[in-house]
Amino acid sequence: MVGIARHGRLKRSNPYATALKLVAAMLTVAVVSTSAVAAVAVWSFSKTVDDNAIDITGGDPAAPVPQLESYENGFNILMVGVDNDATQNAAYGERHGTRNDVNILVHVSADHSNAVVVSIPRDLIVPHPTCMDAESGAEFSAMAARPVNEAMSRGGLLCVVKTVSELTGLTIPYAGLISFDGVVPMSDAVGGVPICLTAAIDDDSAGLHLPAGPSIVAGDTALAFLRSRHGVGDQSDLARISSQQIYMASLMRTVQGNGTLTNIPTLINLANAAASNIQLSTSLADIDTMVSMALALKDIDLDRMLFVQYPGTTGDPNYPGKVVPTEAVAAEMFTKLAAGQPFTLPGTTSTPALTTDAPISMETSTPPPSRETALPTPAPTVEAMNGLTGQTAQDESCAEASTG
Repeated sequence: MVGIARHGRLKRSNPYATALKLVAAMLTVAVVSTSAVAAVAVWSFSKTVDDNAIDITGGDPAAPVPQLESYENGFNILMVGVDNDATQNAAYGERHGTRNDVNILVHVSADHSNAVVVSIPRDLIVPHPTCMDAESGAEFSAMAARPVNEAMSRGGLLCVVKTVSELTGLTIPYAGLISFDGVVPMSDAVGGVPICLTAAIDDDSAGLHLPAGPSIVAGDTALAFLRSRHGVGDQSDLARISSQQIYMASLMRTVQGNGTLTNIPTLINLANAAASNIQLSTSLADIDTMVSMALALKDIDLDRMLFVQYPGTTGDPNYPGKVVPTEAVAAEMFTKLAAGQPFTLPGTTSTPALTTDAPISMETSTPPPSRETALPTPAPTVEAMNGLTGQTAQDESCAEASTG
C-alpha cells in the first residue's frame, strides 16, 4: 500500500514546526512492548538510521514520497522488538537464537481519520512462509503451525515482515527493529509514563516491584513493567499485552498534556534516543517519507486510535501455553482494515468528528464552498466489532496484577 502526496494541503513551515510534527507522529505510532519502545519518525534527524537501514523489499523499494506533503493513502508499519540480539545486555538472560518477541502492526486509514495498533502475541501459532537469510544465504522451508516469534531466526526482519503480511493479508512496506537495550533511553527521553496498578506487583524474574495505585515508570522500571509476565493478570502473554497497551495509551496522553511537543530540548533528546536505538527498513529510513507520515498522523484524535490484541485464545489443548488465533474474528478485522472500514471495540459505538473539509476539484470552474460557509456534515456511526480486546489511546485504565 504505497501512497503519494496530497498537493496543496500544507502551508510553508519553519524547521521547528516540522520537528514538532515529526515528534507528534512518532509518539502517535509509538509502540511499546516486552522488549521495545519503538517509534516511527524523529530518528531521521540522525544519519545513524541510514547507515543501519535494513532492506525488506528484496530490491523493489517503495515509491518515493514528495517532500513536506501529506501521505496520500493509508499505510502499514511493523515494529519488531527482538530478544537476544547481538546488542542485548547479558542481564536480560540468554536464549537460543534471536526471537521477534514483539510484533506490533500500525495501520493508518486512507482518510487519516483513525489508526489501529495490533499487538501480535509472541506465542501466537501461525503458518510460516519460506524465507531466506540475506546474510548467510540459508533457506528455510515453510512451516504449518509454529509460534510467530520464530520468524526472526529464519531470515531476519524481512522474514518477520513476510510472515506477518501473509498472516494478516496486508501489504507491509515499512518496518523497524529495536532490542531490549533500546527501551531505557527511549523511556527516559519522555520523562517517564504514569501507570496504574490494581494491586502491587512483585515480580523477581523481571526485577519489578511496584505498589498498588499510580506510579510513574521510566528507564529500567518501564522496561521491567513492559516485560513482566508473572506479575500481571493470569501470567499469560495476552495479559502482558494488556499492560503494554495501558502503557501506550498513557504515553499518548502524557505527551499531549505535558508540553513535550513544544519543548525543543525534549524533542532533541527523543530524536537522539530514537536514532541511536532503532533500525529502520530502507523504505522507512527516509526523511520525506517520515515527514509525509507525520502530516497524515498528527491530527488523529486519541479516541480514534485503537490498541487491540490479535484475536486468540490460550485454551486450545493441542497447543498448551500458546495462543491460537480466533480465525473468524481476525479475518473480519483485517478485511475491515484492508477495505478502510473503521470499527470500535465491543461495548461502545463511536461517531467520528464532524468535518467541514470540502475537496477541491481541479476539473471545474465552480469554486467549492468556503470553510466559513460550509456546514458540518455528520460522519456515519462506526459500529463496534465483537471479539476484540483492547482500548483507545483516550482510555484511562489500570493494569491487572497477577492472581497467582
